[in-house]
Amino acid sequence: MSTVTPALPLVESDEHRMLRESVSAIASSFGHAYFARVRAEGEPPAELWQALATHGYLGVNLPEEYDGGGQGLTELAIVEEELSAAGCPLLPLMVSPGVAGTILTRHGTAEQKERWLRPLGTGAGHYALAVTEPDAGSNSHKIATRARRDGDRWLLRGTKTYISGVEDAQAMLMLARTGEPGPDGRAELSMFMVEVDAPGMTRQPIPTVSEAPEQQWTLFLDDVAVPGDCLIGGQGAGLAAAFDGLNPERILGAAVANGIGRYALEKASAYANERAVWGKPIGAHQGVSHPLAEAKIALEAARLMTAKAAILHDAGAPAGEASNMAKLLAADAGALCLDRAIQAHGGNGLAMEYGLADLWFIVRLMKIAPVSREMVLNYVAQHSLGLPRSY
Repeated sequence: MSTVTPALPLVESDEHRMLRESVSAIASSFGHAYFARVRAEGEPPAELWQALATHGYLGVNLPEEYDGGGQGLTELAIVEEELSAAGCPLLPLMVSPGVAGTILTRHGTAEQKERWLRPLGTGAGHYALAVTEPDAGSNSHKIATRARRDGDRWLLRGTKTYISGVEDAQAMLMLARTGEPGPDGRAELSMFMVEVDAPGMTRQPIPTVSEAPEQQWTLFLDDVAVPGDCLIGGQGAGLAAAFDGLNPERILGAAVANGIGRYALEKASAYANERAVWGKPIGAHQGVSHPLAEAKIALEAARLMTAKAAILHDAGAPAGEASNMAKLLAADAGALCLDRAIQAHGGNGLAMEYGLADLWFIVRLMKIAPVSREMVLNYVAQHSLGLPRSY
């Protein structure tokens, strides 16, 4: 962690500008048409993922000694935003180098880092996150999946749901109970790295309307054997490890929404300049221009808060408040930008060839995951305003 006092620059550095330009060039060479095609074919965007890995952008936030770029979440958020701004929002970037990379860097042993962290930087490693359960919701303390010792291994039994991208991952970070609840109702939780094809684990797809390449799954674990060296951070340290992944997940989720907002406004502005009705471009009418201008203002405010959150995180300063605020602002702004862009296109906004409406469910998802608006507001009410806990 840096000891430098965090500062939010209002003028982007040359290094960050070049990073944006380089990632944008790669993503634009694929474009939204590529993203839509692989999604329709039920395939992952493997070619784009590998192109980013080849240039070192997947592991830009990871330690250099493990084939990473040695930079921070600020740089990874730039990568995620530029991908989304090119119409290619890669949600696995949030989970793999973002969440898993952060957790393994902070809590993994040297052997675990060599085994699982190093492949992230080269693109060879691709991991999922298995925390949510049918009856736990946002309350991780109610996780019912259990892990019990069996010699030098652990046996996992339970159910996980809405686990993204399992079909394209080699392993997943999984949270499970390793002790009984105490007087406060909270059980000891531990984190494991679990292979996706481990015997005893089956999965069932969850049909959703989401237009993302990643599928959603329910996982069923029937005494899945996990070697002892797959325990991350030690027994009982699972919640602490998971919490270290929360701010990166929120910041990168904000970057996705911000990028989609930029993408939508760029397309809307181009269309409003070209589409002529009654002898002038529709963008000349305030009924079209003002809604887009309002969305732009909301988007820039969200981008500033996202940058603040990433800088605080990289400096090792408290970043929970800014990360949650960035997530809420960006999710709202991204959805607003896309909605206004669709409206500016009229009926064409729903046509697949214009590449807008198929992004709706991804940007709408950002209001629900990785944390809902309501839980963000609970956090701010309690921690920022000092109001009584409401849940």
